[in-house]
Amino acid sequence: MTVVVSTPDARRGRGSARGPSPVKAAAIELGIPVSDDIAEVARRGAELGVVVAFGRLIPRGALERTGYVNLHLSLLPRWRGAAPIERAILAGDAETGVSLMALEAGLDTGPLYEQVRVAIDPDETAEELGDRLVALGTERLVERLSVGVDGLGDSTPQEGEPTYASKIAPEERELDFSGGSSACYRVVRIGRAFTSFRGARLIVHRAAPVAGSFGEPGTLAGDVVATADGGLRLLVVQASGARALPFPAFAAGARPTDGERLGHPPGPSRAAVVSAR
Repeated sequence: MTVVVSTPDARRGRGSARGPSPVKAAAIELGIPVSDDIAEVARRGAELGVVVAFGRLIPRGALERTGYVNLHLSLLPRWRGAAPIERAILAGDAETGVSLMALEAGLDTGPLYEQVRVAIDPDETAEELGDRLVALGTERLVERLSVGVDGLGDSTPQEGEPTYASKIAPEERELDFSGGSSACYRVVRIGRAFTSFRGARLIVHRAAPVAGSFGEPGTLAGDVVATADGGLRLLVVQASGARALPFPAFAAGARPTDGERLGHPPGPSRAAVVSAR
């Protein structure tokens, strides 16, 4: 018996109404039973549980009753945890991949059925990379399971030194122009990157690193923000309370001037200021 386990209905979007997750909505449309209780998998006598971005640890008792395979979007044991795609991009990894893993009680520690490696495009966003990895992993998993659960084959232990992909904290999305343009660009690529402009938050949806000298880090020169080793060209931005706009349209209304600063002024780091109190 097939069943989909997803998160309970929650507030989604700007309204106060509660609604289903996209996974639950798709399952309902397909006529597949849905539950928010992982124990439902065993109660329905499923041969195998398939886990993709579930966001919760499967209890040991559930793992003892049913076998689970996890489609994990990294080359385990690198980037175990909640944000493997974002962490791979922020670290500047040249490649990542998909791991088909037998689930066990530890955090992404189970043995592997298969790994598929892919190069990370230097301009690829986290959303684009995630879509590509999910499609690739789904294709491999469906192919293996087309002959039944035995199609998974034998698993082998993970090898290598593990690294951990903790959830991205809000402050990690703030652009630090005192660093390099490539580092800033990687933050933009993971999504919801931001800085401040005239005391208000400015979201940077799209940007591009550029070579050259543009002045003191954080200052504007046309559509480029100076960084420690070049600049970051602003392509699509969103001011607080406004919609996302191409930078020329934003500039037509805001009228930023060359030399005007984005982000925090130079000086002691915020961490140092806090520790000095």
